[in-house]
Amino acid sequence: MQRTFTQLFSATPHGARRARLLVADRMNVWGFAHGSRMSDTVTLVTAELAANAVRHGRVRGRGFRVRLLMEGDVVRVEVLDARVDRLPVRAQGEPDEGGRGLLMIEALAEKWGVELRPDGVHKTVWADVPVS
Repeated sequence: MQRTFTQLFSATPHGARRARLLVADRMNVWGFAHGSRMSDTVTLVTAELAANAVRHGRVRGRGFRVRLLMEGDVVRVEVLDARVDRLPVRAQGEPDEGGRGLLMIEALAEKWGVELRPDGVHKTVWADVPVS
């Protein structure tokens, strides 16, 4: 059975916080209790991707969208924003250069990636979290 959750948020720190809280609630609805490993992992991945959308993907007047898709033994977290000119880059060197959040995503997710939308205006950063 496939389950989905989609919500649009303001591209602000408040919007990122709201995304984290609503995803935790959705995981609870799907049977993963608050504080469970699975709920915490999906919530943490969402929090990082949402924070990146606010910090690096913000365009004035446009929000970001979070979509969860649970199919089989994987929950896919997708965050869509409006900055195709700023793609996520994993940290490669000095710890103060940024990109460390993506190292965390790599540790928690089975895989992650970026898709440019056909409209040429949006990108989706996604991560697949295995159901544990």
